[in-house]
Amino acid sequence: MSTCKILSKFPKESDFAFKQAQHAILRDETCFLIQPEIPMEATKWCNQPVEFHPLPGEELSSGMSKNVLAFFSKGVKILCSTNGLALCSMFGENEVKFFIINPATQSWSPIPTHDHLQNSSFYDHKIGFLCDSDGNFMIYHFIDDLVDWSSYFGCNVYKEGMWKAKERFFSGSRSLRFDMPVYHKGAIHFISDCSSYLTRNNPYFRPYIMSYNFEDGKSRMLRIPKEARKTTDSNQSICLVRLRKDVFTVWVLTEYKSSLWKKILKIRVRAMEVLENDPYQIVVKSFIVLNGELLMFTTEKKVYLYGFSDNKIHKFWDYESDFNFLRCIPYIDTLRPCDIGTGNLSLPIHV
Repeated sequence: MSTCKILSKFPKESDFAFKQAQHAILRDETCFLIQPEIPMEATKWCNQPVEFHPLPGEELSSGMSKNVLAFFSKGVKILCSTNGLALCSMFGENEVKFFIINPATQSWSPIPTHDHLQNSSFYDHKIGFLCDSDGNFMIYHFIDDLVDWSSYFGCNVYKEGMWKAKERFFSGSRSLRFDMPVYHKGAIHFISDCSSYLTRNNPYFRPYIMSYNFEDGKSRMLRIPKEARKTTDSNQSICLVRLRKDVFTVWVLTEYKSSLWKKILKIRVRAMEVLENDPYQIVVKSFIVLNGELLMFTTEKKVYLYGFSDNKIHKFWDYESDFNFLRCIPYIDTLRPCDIGTGNLSLPIHV
């Protein structure tokens, strides 16, 4: 783009944008970001060092520039990423500002905030970012009834430059983990907590997964394996990972309608040949599944990638953080535009 005027016009052409969107959907994630988890209000005064790591075999990809990483580390919270774009937020004066960014092209699009997002006290993990098979983007926000506890959440969706209200989302009687969404079969899925605050005669006594379809507004419950109910935390299905008493157990959903699961892994952390000073005193801070085949987890000192197919550590990095909770964000580097109806701007990055 910097050496040829003809090529510099490609990102602005609709055909180029469409092809980039299609290619991004077919590709696996190429890398991931690690960012400390802190409250939104703290981002305006607390720097959040962001780390970038390529997956094995992707070391020669375009990656992410140091300028973008420095920008992310100064008051920016990366909420989620999909198909080459990331949804981020910044805490301004008495409000939270949201924007879409393509780190590879250093371009961004601001997102207008509706009434519930203008007050930071309403903000939490109930906002997300999705991309359909045609490359169309959608931002969703589930809204609490903060006056009285309710099993129903309001739902606002941002598409084509405007927010629209959708049907309410029924979540059951348990609290859901909105920070761990999975988009599958046209619906968003959230896993519940597992605390023992319900009576046995309650139909939602056992933990579950609840889905919400954005087209028809219908909610559906999926049962999880009995063994996974004690403590819960793929490209073709839903992957469930539990870490309990330093043991990882992983299931894959094999039949969606009947909620049938298959266990594919059960292993102690110290048996994974981790390179820690004391393998019997390992503290796992966070974990996530990448591309349906790699379990990425962080300890107090290192980041590991463990393969499901060969049961071995594929790669590791040294990492030190004073934060107790870390967030891992999968990412794929593409040249696709990030214009979703509000304009495409050059990112004002200053280091």
